Amino acid sequence: MLTFFRRASKSRFGTWVSAFFLIAILAGFAIADISNFGTGNVGFGMGSSTLARVGNQQLTEKELSDTIQRRLQQLRSENPQASFATIAGEYEPTLNALIDQKAILAFADKFGFRLSKRQVDAEIAKLPAAQGINGKFSEEAYQKFLAQQKITDADIREIVAGQMLQQYMFIPLVANPRVSVGMARPYASMLLEQRQGEAAAIPVASFTAGLKPTNADLQGFYAANRARYMIPEQRVLRLARIGPEQVAGIIASDQEIAAAYNARKAEFAAKDVRSLSQVVVQDQAAANAIAAKAKAGTPLSAAAGANGAVTALTDQNRAGYASVAGNQAASAVFSAKQGDVVGPFKSSFGWVVTKIDAVKAEPGKTLEQARGEIAAKLNADKRKQAIEDIVDKVQNATDDGANFSEAAAQAKLAVTATPLITANGASRAEPGFKAPAALAPVLKTGFEIAQSDPPEIVSLAGDQGYVMVAPGQIVPAAPAPLASILDRVTKDWIEDQARKRAGVAARAIAAKVERGMPLAQAMKEANANLPPIRPLDFRRIQVATAKTQVPPVVQMLFTLVQGKSRLIPDPQGNGYFIVKVNKVVPGNAVAQPALINQMQTDLVQPLQQEFAQQFVAAMRNELKVKRNDKAIAALKARLASSGE
Repeated sequence: MLTFFRRASKSRFGTWVSAFFLIAILAGFAIADISNFGTGNVGFGMGSSTLARVGNQQLTEKELSDTIQRRLQQLRSENPQASFATIAGEYEPTLNALIDQKAILAFADKFGFRLSKRQVDAEIAKLPAAQGINGKFSEEAYQKFLAQQKITDADIREIVAGQMLQQYMFIPLVANPRVSVGMARPYASMLLEQRQGEAAAIPVASFTAGLKPTNADLQGFYAANRARYMIPEQRVLRLARIGPEQVAGIIASDQEIAAAYNARKAEFAAKDVRSLSQVVVQDQAAANAIAAKAKAGTPLSAAAGANGAVTALTDQNRAGYASVAGNQAASAVFSAKQGDVVGPFKSSFGWVVTKIDAVKAEPGKTLEQARGEIAAKLNADKRKQAIEDIVDKVQNATDDGANFSEAAAQAKLAVTATPLITANGASRAEPGFKAPAALAPVLKTGFEIAQSDPPEIVSLAGDQGYVMVAPGQIVPAAPAPLASILDRVTKDWIEDQARKRAGVAARAIAAKVERGMPLAQAMKEANANLPPIRPLDFRRIQVATAKTQVPPVVQMLFTLVQGKSRLIPDPQGNGYFIVKVNKVVPGNAVAQPALINQMQTDLVQPLQQEFAQQFVAAMRNELKVKRNDKAIAALKARLASSGE
C-alpha cells in the first residue's frame, strides 16, 4: 500500500537504500552478509581524477568508471546491444551510492569502527564465486572470479568492508522501529479517502472528418517524416549447401565392414552377464563371519546384519565388475555358479562378500548379424568426413582467391539465391517468402560481409552441414518510395492532422473548465463528436491495492485538489483526457482498527529506510562531502561518447 503514498507524495523513501545496495549489484556478485576495514584511498586534495572526497576517503574516476563498466557487462549478458546510453540514468544514483559508501568508510575511520583483515577475509571466503568444488575458499577460484569481473582484490575488500560496517552500524539503528497508532492512523484514514469527479476523452478519431490530403500535402509530410518510412538494408544472398545431400551415395564396402567387425570382435562376442548381491565392510574378521554364514545358507542380508547394507548389481559383465571390485574378485565371481557366495575380497572400498543371484548368457553376433549396425556407423562416419573434405576444398579455393561462383563450380555445388530480403529473412518483393529458421546464422553472416569480401562458409545446427554464402546484390537502407506506401502515408497524414485538431480542441476545453465552466458544457461547445463524460468515484485504497496498472485518469483524480482539473495526454497516443475533481470526502480510520494495525506493520520498512537515509545524510554533513562537479561531468561525457 505504501508504494502509492510514495508515488503520490514524491517521497524519497528508500532512495538512498536502493541506490546504496546497487553497489553490490554493479560489482557483479552477490554478498551474503554486509562488510570494510575502514581504510582506503587517503588524500586531502582533489586531483583531476578525483570525483569526490569524504573525510579521508576519495572516490576516483577509475572506481566509478569500473563500476559502470561492470554494470554494462552484466546487462550485455542479456542484451548484447546495451551501451552507456542504456544506463545513462543510473550514472548519478551510482555516483551518489559510491559517495555514500565512502562516507560510511570515512565515518568508521574517524570514530574508531575498525575491522580486522581476518574479519574481511572470512566474509570474502563466503562468496560462492570464491569457493572451490568442496565448498571451501579457493585462491584459484577467487583469482578467476577477479579476472572475470575485472575487479581487484582491493575493490572487493572495500565493498565487503563497507557492507560489514553497514550491518554493524545500521542494524542497531533501524531494528524494530515502533510505529505508533497516532502515526499510522492518518495514513490509514488517507486510504479511506473517497474522491468523486469526471473524465472527458478527446480522441484523435473524432477529428478525422473532412481530412483529404492533396498531393502536395502528402509530398510535404513524406519529406518531413522520411525516417518513419525507412526500409532496412536489403540483400540478395547467394547460397551453396554442403550437406548430406552431396554425400548420400557414399556407402561402406564389404571389405570395410568386415575389417570393422574384426576390430570389434570382442564387442560382438557372446557375453556372460550376472546379477549380484554384495556387502562391503571395513573389517576382515566381520567379512569372514558374513561369508561363512552366507555360504552355510543364511541370506546375505541376514548374514550381514548391522555390519553393512546389501547392494544389488544387475547385468554385470566381467570387465565392468573388475573395474569396480578388482580382477581377483571378478575372476572368482565369474567362475562361480548361480547361488554361490564368494569372498571376502579386498577392494578399494573395503572387504567384499558377493552372492551370484542370476547368470545369463548373451549370444554374440555374426558378421551378417552385425552388418547393419556396422554399416550404419561406417556410412555416417564416411559421409561426415566427405562433407568435411568438401568444406576444406571450398575453403582452400576461396583462400586462393576464387569467388563464390568459382568455388561452387570446383566443388560441384548447386547454387541458389534468395529474393531481396531484409536481415530477418523476409522479402518485401515476395511477401510470401521467409527464409527457414535453420538459416538464421547464414543470414547473419550474409548481412555482415561486404560485397567485395570473399564468401563465408557457415555451419548449420546439428548434422545439417554447411552453407557457403555471399551477397549477390545490396540495396542500402532508404525510405520506401512514396508511390509504394501511399495508403500508409495518407493514413499517417490524416492521423497527424486529426491529432493537431484534437490538441487544439482539448486545450480549449481545458481552459474553459479551468475558468469555471462545467466540463459537460465545455465539451458541448467543442462542436465535435466526442464520447460522453465518464463519472469517477474511487477510494484511495482501491488505487493502493490495485493488481493491475491504474489508469492515468484515476491517478490524476488523486493528484488534484477539489475543484481543479487537468489536461493529460493518452499514454497510448490516441488523444487526450481532461480530469476534474468535484468532491473529496476525507477518510476516517477510527472505526477500522485492523487497517490501522496493518498500516503500523507496513510503515516499519519505510521508517527503517528513512532512518538509514538520515543517518548517512548526517555522516555526509559531519564529514563535509566535496564533489568535483567538473570532473564528474567530464567523465559522464567521455563514457557517453566512448561508444560503450
